[in-house]
Amino acid sequence: MKHRDLIAQVEAAGAKLIRHGGKHDIYHNPKTGATQPIPRHREINELLAKKILRDLTRNE
Repeated sequence: MKHRDLIAQVEAAGAKLIRHGGKHDIYHNPKTGATQPIPRHREINELLAKKILRDLTRNE
């Protein structure tokens, strides 16, 4: 999955960029309280992208 496509889906789910890390961006979803690092690579493994989305949108 392209990085920009993943970011668009993450932001559509309500997550906001908290900060830029060394090689990752940290996103936090205030609705669920979840925080996830997202690698800043051009291509992101499909399974990793699904896990990031699932973790950011899961209600706890």
